Amino acid sequence: MTATQTALARATKRTGGTDHQASLIAQGADATGIVAAVTSVLSRHGGNIVALEQYSDNPEGGAFFQRTVFSLNGLQAAMPALRADLDEELVSRYGLTYTLRDMSVPKRMAIFASKSDHCLLDLLWRHRQGQLPVSIPMVISNHPDIAEEVRSFGIPFFHVPSTGADKSVAEAENLRLLKDNVDFVVLARYMQILSGDFIEKAGVPIINIHHSFLPAFIGAGPYAKAKERGVKLVGATAHYVTQDLDEGPIIEQDVVRVTHAHSAADLTRRGADVERAVLSRAVLWHAEDRVIRDGNHTIVFS
Repeated sequence: MTATQTALARATKRTGGTDHQASLIAQGADATGIVAAVTSVLSRHGGNIVALEQYSDNPEGGAFFQRTVFSLNGLQAAMPALRADLDEELVSRYGLTYTLRDMSVPKRMAIFASKSDHCLLDLLWRHRQGQLPVSIPMVISNHPDIAEEVRSFGIPFFHVPSTGADKSVAEAENLRLLKDNVDFVVLARYMQILSGDFIEKAGVPIINIHHSFLPAFIGAGPYAKAKERGVKLVGATAHYVTQDLDEGPIIEQDVVRVTHAHSAADLTRRGADVERAVLSRAVLWHAEDRVIRDGNHTIVFS
């Protein structure tokens, strides 16, 4: 049994299984009757709703968002007819967009990392323990340092050097590795700036994690700079990557309090702790279809 199969078996045992479960995400302009339409369609097909969350930013013609998880015996065979019914009810009648996903098929997550391994190893450990319902087809790094640690989890490791100002060769190789193999990418402290061309050609969501300070400390040694300024909070932000650096839709954030007695090393350690926690929650929520993007912000049914 592979590492991914073992992890999924543990997740199935813990959650009671998702063999017959699907997620339905619907969004668009709010209108009377949407929830009833969703439940009616699922009922007609024999679906049993196990979770339903919704949000409207303004009931008078605002934006509507809904996440529904339902179980249905013979789910895969029922999918075509179910999609046709949803097209009629949600798209044609209400002008909504929707996604329907068989949750027994885990999303494929590629991880990019550099030398810092705290976020990477946390994700790999959680995956092995069955805490993340994903498969991990690859870890890609611009340094070879973490290769043996990654392979000890049974995950393929690829070293793709990225040096100098021109990153086009490295990005082309990364795109080759990703093509048709992943559903989303996680930057687990990957210390490279992705070009707009790479983001566009990757064609899948990319999640990034970075430290959060107020005021901001840009460049090398941010925790040492934070110590010098006497910050009282250190934190982390997980967000989707866009062509605007570190300005994509935010998925999750958290902070921990620090004092004058903490050294720069203490701040770094506490910062790493919160980075791990924030990134793992963001990955879990994305993997479970709990995050809905709307422009440059998100609705998170956590």
